Amino acid sequence: MRDELAIVLRLVADGRLSPEDAAPLIDALGRSTGGGTPAGETRRAPASTSGDGPRQLRVRVSERGRQVVNLRIPLTFADTALRMVPGLSDEQGDRIRAAIAGKTTGTILDVEDEDGDGVVISME
Repeated sequence: MRDELAIVLRLVADGRLSPEDAAPLIDALGRSTGGGTPAGETRRAPASTSGDGPRQLRVRVSERGRQVVNLRIPLTFADTALRMVPGLSDEQGDRIRAAIAGKTTGTILDVEDEDGDGVVISME
């Protein structure tokens, strides 16, 4: 399944597939490996007090203050997806992996430069 996820993420990165169109594909890949939302259920962000912990990694990218990517990735694919984020330092990747291992809910990384370009990575 990692190859299929890599293809979908590459299509989004190349602008050939919108994040909105990619989200159901990524969810379907997650269901086929036991992750993601079960068929027939709606997607909800878990409450921070839930004992289940986070289920997905959300990546939001903005350029010149405008959001250009809003992608949800099942945690089962998070490690693969992190390897494909351009400009992510080893330290930032380790910080995100530690948050995933610790089942942290909320914002993990929020980086923005003076031009309004930025990335927000959170777990829901």
